[in-house]
Amino acid sequence: MTSTDREQFIEQVREHHAGLRGFVRSLGVDPLWVDDVAQEAFIVAYNRLDEFDRTRDFGAWLRGIARNLVINERRKDARRKRILSDNLTEVLLASSSATDDEPEEMGDYALARLNALKECVRGLPERSLRLLKSRYEEEQSAQDIAEEFSMNPPAVRKALERLRTALRECMEERIALSPAH
Repeated sequence: MTSTDREQFIEQVREHHAGLRGFVRSLGVDPLWVDDVAQEAFIVAYNRLDEFDRTRDFGAWLRGIARNLVINERRKDARRKRILSDNLTEVLLASSSATDDEPEEMGDYALARLNALKECVRGLPERSLRLLKSRYEEEQSAQDIAEEFSMNPPAVRKALERLRTALRECMEERIALSPAH
């Protein structure tokens, strides 16, 4: 790595630091660990800088790395608990995308997203709430949920997919209508 590469990387860190922290927080990471996860994402990016396609958006690449770190954190049995709510994080991860069209600077976007999710969940019909609770709070399998709701497992998976989509769309609508946007 040349000194020019290092200088460009430092500039990218400055440019994307706040947005990356907001994105990490929007995934449900405990506020005490947001800086650690963001720093870890920058370390991974630095170590893999030679893999970065310079024609792509650096911020989107960083968010993808951070998203994968959060997913990996959920998978392992860490002694320290970084994730604020596994169930909420699972819904947020499922509803988030790693596309290049995410806002570069998130700031209060993470908080707005969490509040929008809470409002959208409150507005769901009782059966949908029970379905979400069975999957994300009680961590039941599609088979168990299917038996409880008199459905078949593929129908349960499709219903959950539709609920996640509806929640994501509701969140996007609420955020778009918020005074800050």
